Amino acid sequence: MSSSNGGGRDDGGGGGRDDGGGGRDDGGVLDHEYQEEYVRNSRGMKLFACRWLPGRRRKESGPPKALVFLCHGYAVECGVTMRGTGERLARAGYAVYGLDYEGHGRSDGLQGYVPDFQALVQDCDDYFASIVRSHGPTVRHRFLLGESMGGAVALLLHRARPDFWTGAVLVAPMCKIADDMRPHPLVVNILRAMTSIVPTWKIVPTNDVIDAAYRTQEKRDEIRGNPYCYKDKPRLKTAFELLKVSLHVEANLLHKVSLPFLIVHGGADKVTDPSVSELLYRSAASQDKTLKLYPDMWHALTSGESPNNIRTVFQDIIAWLDHRSYTLTSSTEKLPEVEQKARHDDQHYQQHGNK
Repeated sequence: MSSSNGGGRDDGGGGGRDDGGGGRDDGGVLDHEYQEEYVRNSRGMKLFACRWLPGRRRKESGPPKALVFLCHGYAVECGVTMRGTGERLARAGYAVYGLDYEGHGRSDGLQGYVPDFQALVQDCDDYFASIVRSHGPTVRHRFLLGESMGGAVALLLHRARPDFWTGAVLVAPMCKIADDMRPHPLVVNILRAMTSIVPTWKIVPTNDVIDAAYRTQEKRDEIRGNPYCYKDKPRLKTAFELLKVSLHVEANLLHKVSLPFLIVHGGADKVTDPSVSELLYRSAASQDKTLKLYPDMWHALTSGESPNNIRTVFQDIIAWLDHRSYTLTSSTEKLPEVEQKARHDDQHYQQHGNK
């Protein structure tokens, strides 16, 4: 997936795979398709990639509304943890792509280890750009969707290509580590001194992020039972990289954000600080910016809340994406009948579909 080859498939050692997965609507029609593959990054590592595509009925109405690229959070992955996001957006007409970072999910690398945050961002940039190229001019809009640490990844991707992205959805973004989750200053000093000596040690003391992030016990159990999620203490170098990038984003990036964005953040979030999302909203140079705070919700807005809360969040996300994806030649132009049917189906799924 280096810049020279644009992120081609890796057909050896596990290679690209389309598992033909997906879900069917009440009429037996495939409402979305799921595919997965492995790609190689510029360092020769195999990275797991997956995608959720609009189903057969959507394809009849033309290309997807837009491309959405997922940036997952620390210690989780795309294929399982973000499956609900991929499925909902695909049913709404979007082509959704995810990549497991080095050391995360099914990608190569020591589990839970982030030796270089900028290299992680570069891997995403290489892969996402290759997907955009593969679609050519048929799909004009492309969005980032970053959750938690993935919010910082999305902001850094935007700054690497300021005019490339149509917009971004930031879900409880890691612009700053909440005070009660931040390592003690003594630990920070130890991190700085020891990362070059024992970078992979799993000794950084933190609160239980799973219990703090996910409101429902069902989702906590799913994360703890998912072998692709890292559940041990943060490794020394990883903790230092996350702390360093959060401080960098907070101090240097917030006022430089210029793309359209939607922030959704739980007011009761104990993992990432909602007040910094408010700071991003106020500071950003973007002319098109929206902040939605959900007073009683926790960190994992798109997966760890009650079904009703999750549905509310996705209704807001999809409405925001739709508004920036449709480009009608006239405000009075009627949508084709098949598109009207697809929109009706989207609303049905948002209200009554999978929860």
